[in-house]
Amino acid sequence: MTSSSIERTTIDQLLERFVSICLQQDEALLRDDYARFNRLYKQMDEIDNELRARGLEARRSLSRLFDHPHIQVRLKAATRSLGVLPTQARSLLEEIAESQEYPQAGDAGMVIRGLDDGSFKPT
Repeated sequence: MTSSSIERTTIDQLLERFVSICLQQDEALLRDDYARFNRLYKQMDEIDNELRARGLEARRSLSRLFDHPHIQVRLKAATRSLGVLPTQARSLLEEIAESQEYPQAGDAGMVIRGLDDGSFKPT
């Protein structure tokens, strides 16, 4: 997305794009396609940055994805929401870590560890 087109996108459209990126990330992980995963990560950053630019309520809109059926979507929504919904996001990360669904359970565990030891500071 170009910066001008992302600015004209609705919150719902941004969330749809976020979900699409998450699902593509999961596929890239399954295929060990880390170059594609990294490109998708940058696209997710663009969505996150746009939500941040729109304020607190826009950032909190990621919580709508906390009950998404796909674990990658829940993982990324929780991780990206830690700065604005710390209790709810951490609870979801703990649930994912305990699920034993890898690699997402491992990723959630690493985020929790980073929160606990101070090496990860959500914004």
